[in-house]
Amino acid sequence: MRAIVINQYGGPEQLTIREIPRPEPIPGHVVIKVKAFGLNHAEIYFRQGVWGDVAKVSGIECVGLVEADPDGRFPAGRKVAALMGGMGRSFNGSYAEYTRVPAANVVPIESDLSWVDLAALPESYATAWTCLHRNLALRPGQILLVRGATSALGQAAVNIAAHAGARVIATTRKTDRFATLKAIGAETTLLESSNLSSQIRELHPAGIDSVLDLVGTSAVLDSLAAVKPDGRVCMAGFLGGGDPIPSFNPLLQMPSGVHFSFFASAFTFGNPEYPLTDIPFQSIVNRAAENSYRAKPAKTFRFEEIQEAHRFMEAGLANGKIVVAVN
Repeated sequence: MRAIVINQYGGPEQLTIREIPRPEPIPGHVVIKVKAFGLNHAEIYFRQGVWGDVAKVSGIECVGLVEADPDGRFPAGRKVAALMGGMGRSFNGSYAEYTRVPAANVVPIESDLSWVDLAALPESYATAWTCLHRNLALRPGQILLVRGATSALGQAAVNIAAHAGARVIATTRKTDRFATLKAIGAETTLLESSNLSSQIRELHPAGIDSVLDLVGTSAVLDSLAAVKPDGRVCMAGFLGGGDPIPSFNPLLQMPSGVHFSFFASAFTFGNPEYPLTDIPFQSIVNRAAENSYRAKPAKTFRFEEIQEAHRFMEAGLANGKIVVAVN
């Protein structure tokens, strides 16, 4: 089978197409014929070797058809999505014509959406759903700030939160992306800045209910300053870089009563504490199909264009989810 292999750690030119053996069926795993996969910033770090040694074949999510399931959970030909569980990190991932994934990280789906449309959903929407409904306990009518909202995860969060009846404030680094955020449900759009909490407090002097911070450690202290007592902040991204907070002192820098959490989807989905069955994947797919969630890919590339796709992602040009069609 054809697979996109990391030749050696480095730039996009290190992603090369090779013939490698097709994965054999083994108990507890599902072999999937990959139809399309979404790209994720984690795969840049895999490719660069920043996170240590990883699998030769990258990719943390995909959609496709079941080729084999020795345990009989999924019949051959079943349409499925797969994500996380070590894909692309501890074993070969989705940048291939076939992949083998732990059964706990595979979910069935039914839809007439195209493969590329389906591929825009799994990782971004699973992560956004969990952050909003588990970490932030979002309720209708609450005011939610999404920082880094034009990323694929950010747009998924705006879609889900607005559909759930929340009042969404969304940030971006570029004013020309305000229209995109308004179109998917943001009530208010603001330019991302290091002192965003001051603007939030001008709009809502008592503070807001919650923040989904995708900018990361460079912004999270400011996010904590934006919420009211008993408010919640969840950090689930690092668009602003992953450097630690210098001299972090909770005693001086954590507001009293504010709940702060982190969600790392790459290490949790499929574990007993975070089963994929908790996420309403079929409802997410249905809402995307009926355009309740405006979730189409921002850009689609062919399998053979993987180097170009990585350059596009690394340059921050996507304004949403990048998808690669396998065939």
